This record gives sequence, C-alpha cells and structure tokens, in this order.
Amino acid sequence: MSNLLSIKVFKPYYVKEEGKYIRVVLAYQYFSLLMDEKVYHFVPLESREIRINRDTKEIENKDAVFVFQKGKKYNRIALVDLMKVKDFQEHLSQILNPYITLPKPTVKPDEIDFIIMELERNNLIRLIDKALDEKDEMNFNYYTNILLDM
Repeated sequence: MSNLLSIKVFKPYYVKEEGKYIRVVLAYQYFSLLMDEKVYHFVPLESREIRINRDTKEIENKDAVFVFQKGKKYNRIALVDLMKVKDFQEHLSQILNPYITLPKPTVKPDEIDFIIMELERNNLIRLIDKALDEKDEMNFNYYTNILLDM
C-alpha cells in the first residue's frame, strides 16, 4: 500500500439496513483514491461493501479487499488498510451518522420529575436562607409557604 494515500471521493452507492448490520455498498463513480498523486477509481472486482455491526459499531468485514484502477493498473487494498487512512474514517462516520442510533436515556420520566422537584426544593431552601440573612420577613414568609405547599 502506498504511503501517499488519501480519499478523493467516498460516497456510497447506497446504504442498506439489514437487521443488526448496516451495509455501505460502493460503486465505480462514487469511490476514488489519490495514490502517489494519481487518481484510482474503485472497481467492483472483489469486495463492494463495508458491513458494520449496528450494536458494536465495528466494521465486520475488515478482511474485504477493494480494487482500484487507473488505466491498466490495478491496486488491491484491504479494508483494514483503508481504515488506517484518516479521511476514510471521517467519510465513513459521516455516511453512518444517520444510521447509528444513540442509546436511549435510562432515566425514567418519573425519576426526572423527582430530580426537578428536589432541585426546586433545594432552591427554595436557599432563598429562605437568603431572606433570613437579609432579615427579609416578606420573602421569608413567601418562600416558606411555597415550600410547605410542595
């Protein structure tokens, strides 16, 4: 593999969700590399997809080999080597972003209500303490009544 390797174009032909996998399917005009300052275009002679496990977010077919062509010259590059190219990871992340779902929060709505109530209660206690420090009887009575009604 060339030391001077970067992504020129990296767009999926399509992305397909299949159960626990996300498949990024590649086609000729959508994927090209710059190798030693020459543009090589992807040709679907061997592998043509990147398969990602939705749960682990790991690429599962790292041993896949992609073929790139410039004129009569072909270069075979393993997916595991493409993964080492910084801009490949960036492009792939952008492609996968709409398909990777973030885990749902584990806090239940009634727990959130309880936390908000506690925060409001603590805030009232601070306001009562402030009213006491300032000898502000009107606010002291006001905040104490609100606290008693909670």
